[in-house]
Amino acid sequence: MRIVGGSARGRKLYIPEASQVRPTAERIKEALFNILGPVDGKSFLDLFAGTGNVGLEALSRGAARAVFVENDRILAGAIGRNAASCRFAREAEILRADFGKALGMMAERPDSFDIVFADPPYEAGFVGQVVAVLADGCLMAADGILVIQHSVREAAASERPGLVMTDQRGYGDTRLSFFQKKYARTNAS
Repeated sequence: MRIVGGSARGRKLYIPEASQVRPTAERIKEALFNILGPVDGKSFLDLFAGTGNVGLEALSRGAARAVFVENDRILAGAIGRNAASCRFAREAEILRADFGKALGMMAERPDSFDIVFADPPYEAGFVGQVVAVLADGCLMAADGILVIQHSVREAAASERPGLVMTDQRGYGDTRLSFFQKKYARTNAS
């Protein structure tokens, strides 16, 4: 596994030997960033980050910062090692916590993210939870983008008020579902 574009292009990433991680394939990662377009200066949240593969790709392509959420101690350590190897230690923040706890901690901060990428364990029921929490919360910037990588056998969560599905793409057994944050506009009197 390696970084496929940007300033760290070609850099190999460390994957712990005993891990059960399912890294995002290079061709899917390339397609993802082609769809997203330029990420220069954007803030990036990588949920269920594994080894940090996708968030580090965002940093390599010019994202200003990335927050990585990973519950597994060994994988969180791998993210730190990979960030240092790619020279992104300053731009990378690692939260070692489960998805719900991490989002609760971040909700107390003034952060919002331009792009949120989530790659939860396949067919484990997290897709709907991710959509619900991000639709209802303030972690996404206005017009922010959420991308969920999931199994084609797992339905993408339905739209919710404030979060609209804009695209879906399939790659073998994997699907990328794209959502955009939309705030209701009110008429001031």
